[in-house]
Amino acid sequence: MININEVIETNKMISEMNLDVRTITLGISLLDCGATTLEQVKTNIYNKITETAKDLVKTGQDIEREFGIPIVNKRISITPIALVGGSVCKTSADFVEIAKVLDQAAKEVGVNFIGGYSALVNKGMTPADELLIRSIPEALAVTDRVCSSINVGSTKTGINMDAVKLLGEIIKETALYTKDNDSLGCAKLVVFTNAPDDNPFMAGAFHGVTEADKIINVGVSGPGVVKRALEQVRGQNFEILCETIKKTAFKVTRVGQLVAREASERLGIPFGIVDLSLAPTPAVGDSVGEILEEIGLEYAGAPGTTAALALLNDQVKKGGVMASSYVGGLSGAFIPVSEDQRMIDAVNAGALTLEKLEAMTCVCSVGLDMIAIPGKTSAATISGIIADEMALGMINQKTTAVRLIPAIGKDVGDMVEFGGLLGYAPIMPVNEFSCEAFVNRGGRIPAPIHSFKN
Repeated sequence: MININEVIETNKMISEMNLDVRTITLGISLLDCGATTLEQVKTNIYNKITETAKDLVKTGQDIEREFGIPIVNKRISITPIALVGGSVCKTSADFVEIAKVLDQAAKEVGVNFIGGYSALVNKGMTPADELLIRSIPEALAVTDRVCSSINVGSTKTGINMDAVKLLGEIIKETALYTKDNDSLGCAKLVVFTNAPDDNPFMAGAFHGVTEADKIINVGVSGPGVVKRALEQVRGQNFEILCETIKKTAFKVTRVGQLVAREASERLGIPFGIVDLSLAPTPAVGDSVGEILEEIGLEYAGAPGTTAALALLNDQVKKGGVMASSYVGGLSGAFIPVSEDQRMIDAVNAGALTLEKLEAMTCVCSVGLDMIAIPGKTSAATISGIIADEMALGMINQKTTAVRLIPAIGKDVGDMVEFGGLLGYAPIMPVNEFSCEAFVNRGGRIPAPIHSFKN
């Protein structure tokens, strides 16, 4: 049982260490919204979302007020729209119409983001999948709260390189559509391999087809809490370091478990998972980079960074699993550059490069996240970066993702500004040697030999 005493124990974490519940995400299946016309599908989608989520924001606010736990975001994830709209969307413009309806529904119920403008193309693309992918630049430009994700590979199926090639072009086009806002549209688009069905974090959240009709997933975050705990064991050995992280992650997860259970009970919607991800914000003291420095690195990116991040990720997961039987989503440490002040500082100091970030993604929970690159970067180079990251996920049997922002009109030495949780970021240099012939081969990279476990 979880009781209020466990929450009281964390008051100091909340008031002084930036502990928060980052999001309550309501997953909604739209598989029953099919119809024979686009207009009817749009109506069905709008009605189901607004009816199911009508009390979500108020419930989150009530829990926040009663327990004194900050709940930063209330969000919705939906069935991948390529599946829902496939029978009635005959052009990319048709899918854009659905995106507009999603945006309207999100604004009506008051959530800050709705995720699931998505397609799952691990092994190949249907005509609907391709139409949705080609609609992404316009869809993200004409909406405010819609997020898009595309899963292009998995350990079981390999990597769909046709989709990888196309997405390099789509990311460039999305950057152009939103160039007046530092190419902000790209911050709402993520490319995955091994994408989980129950991730509550944006921009990668979608409601998987194996999920229930509706579900409550909670994402909880506490980099500042972990950092403060580690200050108390500075200079001590790895056994003590690991125990400290694990015990702190346990306490943080219990807070998320309480919020998830309360939201589930009050909304009458089943509880799904708690995602314990150390998700930073631009606020000082809320940084994964600071944790790495407290472990003993001058900057994130110094020798030893990958080992330190692997240790951190593993202990966070161990602590979370002790605290809840239903830990899911991504759960671990995020390393988004623009959302973490000390990661930004590490880039500016020359300690952290794109190549070092790629090495770190072998052991973190996501991948190359919120990284601004020169606007002149070619679509083929972007596809090559995606392919590299997808290969890491495929071979290591883990989720990896890419969220790159090729900032149109900007180059190394410039800065992009997004505001809010998305923060700001320096433009990072990219290897300029060509991979175009590799990307243009087409087809599929086959699954690794260890995928055959049936």
